[in-house]
Amino acid sequence: MAVNIPGIIAIVIFYLAILAIGVWAARRGASKEAEGTPRSERVMLAGRDIGVFVGIMTMTATWVGGGYINGTAEVIFDPLQGFIWCQAPFGYSIGLVLGGLFFAKKMRAEGYVTMLDPFQQRYGERMGGLLFIPALLADVCWCGAILAALGATLSVVLGLNFTLSVIISAAIAVFYTLLGGLYSVVYTDVLQLFCIFVGLWISIPFALTNPLVSEIGTTTLTRLLYTPVNASVYNRTFNETETAGWYGTWDMKYTGVWIDFAMLLMCGGIPWQCYFQRVLSSKSPARAQWLSIAAGLGCVIMSIPSILIGAIGASTDWPKTAYGKDPAVEGQASLILPLVLQYLTPTWVSFFGLGAVSAAVMSSADSSVLASSSLFARNVYKLIFRQKAVVWRFFKKI
Repeated sequence: MAVNIPGIIAIVIFYLAILAIGVWAARRGASKEAEGTPRSERVMLAGRDIGVFVGIMTMTATWVGGGYINGTAEVIFDPLQGFIWCQAPFGYSIGLVLGGLFFAKKMRAEGYVTMLDPFQQRYGERMGGLLFIPALLADVCWCGAILAALGATLSVVLGLNFTLSVIISAAIAVFYTLLGGLYSVVYTDVLQLFCIFVGLWISIPFALTNPLVSEIGTTTLTRLLYTPVNASVYNRTFNETETAGWYGTWDMKYTGVWIDFAMLLMCGGIPWQCYFQRVLSSKSPARAQWLSIAAGLGCVIMSIPSILIGAIGASTDWPKTAYGKDPAVEGQASLILPLVLQYLTPTWVSFFGLGAVSAAVMSSADSSVLASSSLFARNVYKLIFRQKAVVWRFFKKI
């Protein structure tokens, strides 16, 4: 596949804009150093001075990552799953609401810096070191998933090397996070969430009106179900076919699996430092609670364009497109969002969608990097190995 030069120029401009916002936010954070807030709280919690609008935007952007928007479209497109099995939007949203109702206000009122602080206070400092391990592993896996989504999108739309795309994107996110801590992360999240919303919604009208896309409300397709993963999970044979629309099919014998996934999504995101980092950065306990609840609504809203793109992909006559084959038959359901952008929209529109995916990935990757480093610096390095250590700003003057 030839490299798309105009697309590369567009993505470079986008990355430079994100980097500029990150540097500006770092300078803004540095200007507040004389206000009496402990330095650790300025770096990790932005001085506990995050406003309502920025707080809601950064909380929503952290959950709406590349895996969220790509995965939602993939599940809608997959005839074995469909809308019935698209659990992330409501699961994440309910998790944020539960976190706001039961944890956010209490944690902020106690003045904790990380989510491991209450465990260390009650069970001793070594507990922080032990609990840091699963938190780190979770962030590593999360970053891997979202960066893989970005690499797949850039390789499909721009023809770039998968590994190179991931390395450059991750390096930029780490760089501005290193400069400004949570200040840089939250303000870049505002721009990134705006790019996600606008980029995906611009793409949808063009994809919907493509002559190869049928009415999504009446889509019924028969596809070959052959992938080993699907076959093992759903007890299917490699040559079995099934007729289904993008809304999916339901089998009562998988009710337990559906409930397991739902509970995982609703409860699994609460014990996450990325979440509590935003909660603890709020100006007040009450604001922290409402920030979490409002972000839950934001997650639902941000899932709508991905759901529509998945439905569009399921309603497309793919063999007649320039792609020339059905992604479901080829086992490429995970690529459905970039494929819709590339083959069902004009080139300039696909660049907006590409910016949306890139923004989603970076908004989650930078949060995970900061979350794990904050846990290590405070709950492992400082409290266990060097109790007298202070948080030192890598760049005191930016």
